[in-house]
Amino acid sequence: MPPSERAEKQAAAQQAVDILHEIATILNCHLDRRTLSICISMIENGVNPEALANVIKELRVLGQDPQQLDALVANYLASSRRR
Repeated sequence: MPPSERAEKQAAAQQAVDILHEIATILNCHLDRRTLSICISMIENGVNPEALANVIKELRVLGQDPQQLDALVANYLASSRRR
């Protein structure tokens, strides 16, 4: 891919993230540009958008209670070691 084409694609992607960030801000989603970019990438790679939204909501709830979040992380780490 020529450098000019790559630069155009990067500019278009940045513009899309900027627009989506403005929408997320209006809707009070509390997602920064980096997090939003990660979510977009995950969806582009096949992650179910509704499932991703549910995970984000659950993490926010758990983030309010550090003990629950610690337990979730510990369970995840334990299950990933068993694989």
